Amino acid sequence: MYLSGSLALGDFDRASSDLDVLVATAGPLGDADLERLRRLHADLTSAGSWTARLECVYLPLAALRRYDPADRRRYPVGAGDRGFVLGRQGPTWVFDRQVAREHGLVLLGPDPRTLIDPVAPQELQTTARAHLLDFWAGQLQNGTGPTGPAWLRGRNYQAFAILSLCRALYTLQHGEVVSKPAAAAWASRRLGPPWPSLVARALAWRSDERPDDAGLADTLRLVADAVARARAAG
Repeated sequence: MYLSGSLALGDFDRASSDLDVLVATAGPLGDADLERLRRLHADLTSAGSWTARLECVYLPLAALRRYDPADRRRYPVGAGDRGFVLGRQGPTWVFDRQVAREHGLVLLGPDPRTLIDPVAPQELQTTARAHLLDFWAGQLQNGTGPTGPAWLRGRNYQAFAILSLCRALYTLQHGEVVSKPAAAAWASRRLGPPWPSLVARALAWRSDERPDDAGLADTLRLVADAVARARAAG
């Protein structure tokens, strides 16, 4: 069991960060184990406070070793706001593996470097570019006005989008994964307007759940700029 995410990277924000936990299991979990985990995560979520902000991923050792795009199995994910689900690994789990391997804090078990293969910088760059050109480009299908994806209306999700874009562009350029605040600081220094002003706004909006359609329009323009940078990097 390992702490990952912002806690491992040293930029945990008490007001907005989740508690990311990676659990390595000896093998695939059976139905009885899954049912016990469902009950556990329901209890943790209902307890509130910090336990409601746990984001736990359970991967068998064989699947944890490296990301396999051909692996279409569904693995348990216990997430505070989304409950307990079974989800397929996406390409961005490459980032999660790299953070867990290089920075993960051991709660129980051996050094994570013994369980996860090294992730090459080129693989991180390829994944970052593909994520920008796939997922984030897909968010532009409704245009760049205030009629974008409904999930992005909240200020907190716009903050998530902007900071995620900063991290993807940082990874695309440097071939490594850093925390969102560290990537935001880099974007503010290295990318021109409107990045600095929108990054500052994102950092202030991380815990603000109010909808903001004017902000959404600005956020979508930033998504379009990030996607254009990814295309140019190809």
